[in-house]
Amino acid sequence: MRALVWHGKGDVRVDNVAEPEIQHPRDAIIKVTACAICGSDLHLLDGYQPTMESGDILGHENMGEVVALGSEVTNLKIGDRVVVPFTISCGDCWFCRKGLFSACERTNPNAEMAIKAMGHSPAGLFGFSHMLGGYCGGQAEYLRVPMADIGPIKVPDSVSDEQALFLSDIFPTGYMAAENAQIEPGDTVAVWGCGPVGQFAIRSALMLGAGRIIAIDKVPERLAMAEAGGAETIDFSQVDVYDELQFRTKGRGPDSCIDAVGCEAAGHGAVDAVVDKVKAATFLATDRVHVLRQAIMSCRMGGTVSVPGVYVGMGDKIPIGAMMNKGLTIKSGQTHVQRYTKPLLARIEAGDIDPSFVVTHPASLEDAPEMYKKFRDKEDGVIKVVMRPHG
Repeated sequence: MRALVWHGKGDVRVDNVAEPEIQHPRDAIIKVTACAICGSDLHLLDGYQPTMESGDILGHENMGEVVALGSEVTNLKIGDRVVVPFTISCGDCWFCRKGLFSACERTNPNAEMAIKAMGHSPAGLFGFSHMLGGYCGGQAEYLRVPMADIGPIKVPDSVSDEQALFLSDIFPTGYMAAENAQIEPGDTVAVWGCGPVGQFAIRSALMLGAGRIIAIDKVPERLAMAEAGGAETIDFSQVDVYDELQFRTKGRGPDSCIDAVGCEAAGHGAVDAVVDKVKAATFLATDRVHVLRQAIMSCRMGGTVSVPGVYVGMGDKIPIGAMMNKGLTIKSGQTHVQRYTKPLLARIEAGDIDPSFVVTHPASLEDAPEMYKKFRDKEDGVIKVVMRPHG
C-alpha cells in the first residue's frame, strides 16, 4: 500500500509499504477514506519529537471503512464507516474507567521509555514516535486499529467525511481545551494560535458560554477564520500581546487563557522567543515556550491557563512565581478523545457546528510531502489539509 513515511527531520515521503494485518483479537483494519495533517505532525517533521525512526508511518487523524475484524470486536461489522480516535485506549484500566483515556496504562508497549522521560507513561498514540508506542499512523491506504471495540465510532450517512473526520482529534481537543479553561457564563477567553485546534477551541468556548473570545495569531487567513467564528483578534506581529490584552480587559486580564500553539511558538522577535529558538537549535532546550509564558503573565488573578498545545520535553524560564502568586490553575493533557466523540457527533448531527469549516486544502495522499511543507510554512492560505488516500 501507499503511506506517508518519516525518513528524518524535514524528510517525509510517500512509499510502498506492507499492508497491515490483524495481530490481536481486538484489532480492526480500516480502508482509510480520509486523513488529515495536524499541527502535532509538524513537530515530527521538524524533529522536535524524540524517538522517531526512519520508516515510521505518520498520521493520527483518520477515518474509513472497516475491512477486517478480530474475533473479539463485536460492536463493529465489515463495511461500517468509522472515525478513529488518535488515543489508543483499553477501556478497562483504572484511568480508562475514570474517563482519562489518554492516560491508559495498557496501550503503550514502550512504557518504560516514556517513564524515563515523563515519570509515567501516557497511552499509545497513532503515528507519534516510539516513546508513545511506535504504532503506524493512518496517512496511508489502510490502518490497523488496536482496541477497536473501544475507540472507533460509527458515522451515520447524514454526516460527511469532512464533518466527521475531526472527531479523531482536533474537535475533541479544542473542546477539551475550552472545558479545561473552566469557563463561566460571560467570561473573556484568550486563545493563542488560530490553527485548527485554536479554531475549534474558539467555537467550543462559545458553546460553553464564553461572552468574549480574543484570538491571537499573525496569519491573515487564520485571523479571518477566527473572526468568522465569533472572536475578536490580535495580530501579535503588530502589537504587544500582554499590553493589548490588559487594555481590552481594563487591566484585569482574561479569565482564561488557552495555549493552542505548543512547543514551536514563534514570538515575532520577542527576546524570550529568540532565546528559545537558539536554545532549541543548539539542544539546550527542546520546547519554545514563549506562548505559555505569555499566557501565564496575561491571565487574570485566580484565572485558568488551558494547554492543548503539544509540548515534547523541556522548556526554559517558565514564570512559576507568577503562576503561584497569581493563584492560576493550569490544566493540560493529551485529549481523552473517547470521552467526547459521541456527544460531539450529536452536536454535529444537531447542526450546532459543521466542522468542515476548517478545511482549506483537499488533497491526495501523494500530495502529502508538499502539503506538510506548505502547512509548516503557512503558505497558500493553508489551515487544514484533508487527504483522500484512495482518490
